[in-house]
Amino acid sequence: MPASDAAQRMKPITAAKKLGIYLPAAPEEFQHALLTRPELDELERNPPDWLTELRRHGPHPRPVVAGRLAVSISGLLRAGVTEALTTDEINALRADPPEWLVRERAIHEEVVAEDEQQRQRAAESKRAKSADGATPGDAAT
Repeated sequence: MPASDAAQRMKPITAAKKLGIYLPAAPEEFQHALLTRPELDELERNPPDWLTELRRHGPHPRPVVAGRLAVSISGLLRAGVTEALTTDEINALRADPPEWLVRERAIHEEVVAEDEQQRQRAAESKRAKSADGATPGDAAT
C-alpha cells in the first residue's frame, strides 16, 4: 500500500533541485533533512532568509547558471565551468562575455530554434492527419 504524500520524504538533493539551490551552500540542517512535500511547499511559500539569500546571491547550481547565461548545461561543461557560480560571477560573465560564452549562446539559440521548428512541424502534421481522417459521423453511403 503506497504511503500518503505527507508520509513520503525526499532526499535533500531532490529538495534542493526542486528549490533551485546548490545543496552544499545550504545550511547544514537542510543538507541532512528529509522533507515532505508539504514542508517543501511551505519553504516555497514562505522562504526563510537563508533560502532567499541563496537564491539571490548563490552559489547557484548548473541549471540556474546555464539559464542565467542563456546556454545549455552541456555548453557550460564544454567551456569547463564545473563549479557553482555566484550571482556576481554570473553578472561579470554577462557584462563582459568571453568567447566561449558568445559561442555557446549561439549554439543554444540554434538548438532552441530547431526544437521550435520541430514542434511546429509535428503540430502541423497532427493537424493535417486530423483534417484528412474521417470523423465518426462521416459514414460512406
